[in-house]
Amino acid sequence: MTPRIAYCSPVNPAPSGISDYSEELLPYLAQYAEITLFVEDGLRPTNPQLERHFTVLPIRKLERLARRGAFDAIVYHMGNSPAHAGIWRVAQRVPGVMVMHDFVLHHFMVWYAANVQRDVKRYVAMMRARYGVEGENVAQLMIRSRFSEAAFSFPCNEDVLAAAKAVIGHSRYLLERVAAIRPDLPRGLVPMGVPLPPVIDRNEARRRLGIPLERPLLATFGNINAWKRIEPTLRALSALRREGIDAHGVLVGSVSPNYALKSVIQRLGLQAAVTVTGYVERSRFEDYVAATDVCLNLRYPTAGETSASLLRLLGAGKPTLVSAVDAFCELPPDVVAQVDVDECETDMIVAYCRRLLADPALAAALGARARAYVVTNHTLPGAARATIGFLAAVYGWPVPRLLRAEPLWDPAPPLAPVASLASPAQPTAAPPSLLVQAAARAAAEIGLTEDDTAALRSVAARIDELT
Repeated sequence: MTPRIAYCSPVNPAPSGISDYSEELLPYLAQYAEITLFVEDGLRPTNPQLERHFTVLPIRKLERLARRGAFDAIVYHMGNSPAHAGIWRVAQRVPGVMVMHDFVLHHFMVWYAANVQRDVKRYVAMMRARYGVEGENVAQLMIRSRFSEAAFSFPCNEDVLAAAKAVIGHSRYLLERVAAIRPDLPRGLVPMGVPLPPVIDRNEARRRLGIPLERPLLATFGNINAWKRIEPTLRALSALRREGIDAHGVLVGSVSPNYALKSVIQRLGLQAAVTVTGYVERSRFEDYVAATDVCLNLRYPTAGETSASLLRLLGAGKPTLVSAVDAFCELPPDVVAQVDVDECETDMIVAYCRRLLADPALAAALGARARAYVVTNHTLPGAARATIGFLAAVYGWPVPRLLRAEPLWDPAPPLAPVASLASPAQPTAAPPSLLVQAAARAAAEIGLTEDDTAALRSVAARIDELT
């Protein structure tokens, strides 16, 4: 049989890292199945390959077609971006396999209550009923836009799990936490696949970006907020400079409106030693990665996510520091340098960076193992095989055979020229055509995905109207 899959996911221009993930996976998944892509009502994909190769329908049409038996499987992608609103609305009525990109869905649920249900009292009542007085207290903070670290302790995913026929996760950590809530629910581990990044010459990338060839460079990638451990990172940079290491820091990504980055930089006296780029296109992102000596992908608390941006760093062969928490603990110790999130955090960052900057051969060896790890464990063909195999088990099909020998298209983006690096400590304004995408990066900006700044502003505005 040729399985018919209803695939429900954000795609670009929807501002979600899951848009990129699905557009990269779909050409490989289509080697095994006939796929109909369901997107948010009113959205028109910007990737021409999607409409060229798939039937693309608004999510509102899924329920009627599913009732008629048009599909052999339904796949929903869930994360913390508002781009999942239509998916969640339909998933509550039509069961399917839920791909959970985050275990904690608290920030999506408070946004959904405020902007779709337009009833934050329902959210507060849910938090009280499910988590008691402590949950209600956190809810009161959240509806007043006082985003608290405590929110990560209340996942608000019980309704999603109740609506799911099965769950796909990208880490054992996430699936074990799902099992603690719904031990009866079928669970499938599917590695997150990413295109293998190109190997770009460090010095050539630095010439394009205007970075001195000899300068030691540390960099973080993705949305900039308190949960990304920016202050410990900058304290470590300051300590290295006091030791006489002329290191420079680059923060590649948009800055959360809820995070006073400029004051942190000023308080540490790093105005001349830190560059904030703002949101950058993929080709510029890849040049910044290539130009960096040590990458930092720290985060705590987490929503139980698997970071695609981290896998891109590892795939590019860069020595990378991660926080030793949650799903990131599953990374082998010879692939990343793991940093404890405790009183020794800054000291560990300093020690790792000092050693890697002083020993280029060691840094290169760590980077080479990182790239080999991605080549072995996080390929797009592997992700497609694991996905189709799990769907076959859940829905009772024979394991599908390849319908096509090659993916429908190559999702790896071409390289393009880049502009010069921004001035130290001055965020670069996004061009008007990018404002929606840059602004909407914000469930992440409360520490979750790589998305949704405008979402938080929208939450605050809507809640002000309702309360």
